[in-house]
Amino acid sequence: MDFTQLRAFVTVAREGNLTRAAERLHVTQPAVSLQIKALQESLNLQLFSRSASGMTLTNDGAKLLPYAERVLSCLVEFRQASNSLHSTLSGELAIGTILDPEFTRLGAFLKRLVETYPQLSTRLQQGMSGSVLQQIRAGSLDVGFYIGEAPDDGKTAVYSVVLTNFTYRVVAPSGWNKRVLGQGWQSLAQLPLIWTPPESAHNRLLTKIFAELNLTPNKVALVDQEPSMLDLVKSGVGLSLIRDAIAIREAHAHGLVIADAVSVETQLCIICQEKRKNEAMIAASFELIKQCWQLLI
Repeated sequence: MDFTQLRAFVTVAREGNLTRAAERLHVTQPAVSLQIKALQESLNLQLFSRSASGMTLTNDGAKLLPYAERVLSCLVEFRQASNSLHSTLSGELAIGTILDPEFTRLGAFLKRLVETYPQLSTRLQQGMSGSVLQQIRAGSLDVGFYIGEAPDDGKTAVYSVVLTNFTYRVVAPSGWNKRVLGQGWQSLAQLPLIWTPPESAHNRLLTKIFAELNLTPNKVALVDQEPSMLDLVKSGVGLSLIRDAIAIREAHAHGLVIADAVSVETQLCIICQEKRKNEAMIAASFELIKQCWQLLI
């Protein structure tokens, strides 16, 4: 057993899929398969069962997963403690934040940043994805979170690292089953739609979809915060684009209806100016946020 095998075990358990785990670990799928096989042989246990949908933890695998996660977490803490002994980074790191801190793992990131570089202070600026990009380019923010691919539009070049892929769903008020189930974008565009400002990722993603299909959405309200959008859906105002996990939660809790024939795939990234990516403070922050998402050491 080695730490590479443990990282493969934890990543496959979280992703539920060998291909996605390989992408996350930046290795080939056969390499991940061999690591899992070697770990199972060394433990003399079956950790996963294969199914049509991917890789599922066995009972033994589920019991061992928390221990593997703690081992990798301790390794990360060891590396951080080692780094802090010779850290000379100081100053202020301006961070652009979006969405909720739990989704971006902002708390874990800031905790490791403070522990690893105690002389470094932080300034947080909450906003929408597009406004974070604008401030990164203007130099008023050092790093920031961003949804989707940063545009290559001839402006200040941006460097980005993908932290995770995720899905947006179209969510409708309770009782709208017949209006949205089985319906594509053509039909949904005719229903009342809660819209967002140009700086919002929702706006950017939906504008592209409707433009490609030559559709004009029926916009009934302009909202700049996800919680407000969700409240309007609950109140029966119209449809909204909501992150997959939240959509499922609200469907169970409040009977909201998830359109089952459409979805929007995108990604969460950490970004900075291309020309600044090798600055010590920015490079260190990128490494720590990747650790929070990938348990890299």
